[in-house]
Amino acid sequence: MRTEIHIPLSKVYIDESIKRKVSQILESGHYILNKECSLFEEEFAKFIGTKYAVSVSTGTAAIWLSLISLGVKPNDEIIVPSLTAFPTVEPILYLKAKPVFVDIDQTYTIDPLAIEQKITKKTVGIIPVHLYGHPANMRQILDLAHKYKLFVLEDCCQAHGARFQNKLVGSIGDAGCFSFYPSKNLTVCGDGGMIVTNSKSINKMVRVLRDHGRSSKYIHNVIGYNMRFNEIQAAIGRIELAKLNKFNERRRKIANIYLKMLNGLPIIFPQEEEWGYHVYHMFVIRIKGRDAFKKSLFKRGIGAGIHYPIPCHLQPPILKTWGRIKLPVTERYCKEILSLPMFPMLKDSQVSYISRVIREELNKT
Repeated sequence: MRTEIHIPLSKVYIDESIKRKVSQILESGHYILNKECSLFEEEFAKFIGTKYAVSVSTGTAAIWLSLISLGVKPNDEIIVPSLTAFPTVEPILYLKAKPVFVDIDQTYTIDPLAIEQKITKKTVGIIPVHLYGHPANMRQILDLAHKYKLFVLEDCCQAHGARFQNKLVGSIGDAGCFSFYPSKNLTVCGDGGMIVTNSKSINKMVRVLRDHGRSSKYIHNVIGYNMRFNEIQAAIGRIELAKLNKFNERRRKIANIYLKMLNGLPIIFPQEEEWGYHVYHMFVIRIKGRDAFKKSLFKRGIGAGIHYPIPCHLQPPILKTWGRIKLPVTERYCKEILSLPMFPMLKDSQVSYISRVIREELNKT
């Protein structure tokens, strides 16, 4: 029997200051790439610790424009984990390059030990994904990139504020890409993205490409795209950015409550390496009989998700073009992973309820 309690997987933060700011922007008459966008870029670059930040329409656009700026050409090979959202891979395909998939380690991020054996003469770069809020092992990745003269493009779409050692993700590779989709640690109440970099040339190129390739209103020096950001969402992003550290601390507290209350159960918990600072975009456990267990939680009013049930290397466009490869760790994990509710407004009492339900349901089996 389903209870009246309903706890979503994620929830967008909205307060009165956001509502007032949106109203002000609506009244201003300025909606695209104006003052709020510029300020959001400046503040975001300062937060991450890079010279530049460029706002774009989505996280996918951020990766796409970054790859163009890094000089990716057809038939180039880019090494990438398969356990990630498919939008990590789509921009590689747009450019008619080849994603070369490698397996993951216990942090759910790309396994540095699996990268070197996949490097060929066609390899031009690596895209480490800081999945679920935990950073990839950037030291080993950068060492390989230096050895083979490869670029490193960080996919930070799920890791706003995460750190590798003492550096924020996004500030470590040649460029970093962020998404502001509603479920993210930093959201703009819609789609949005950001490219951060210390490269003057990357900054210059992505600014031109995002706005139809023009250097002035009527001069289009290259063929670009309409991937611009907007004032309303930039204004929301600025408010959310000011709260990001506080919200990430709350996520970490929620994670600790889960870890304590679920201790001793037949569950594999997310790990945090000593060199990493996890910001828990998702709290992802592994559990046997995942699909049936997810249904039992839903019946008890608890939203849960799977990120992701089908890894990228098993998606139809990849199989059709390059055929079947085996990534045993990724494939095993994808049958077991389950995302529990995680957002800053989640109450301790709700986390306790979720944990109690999980314990009760596991005791039935």
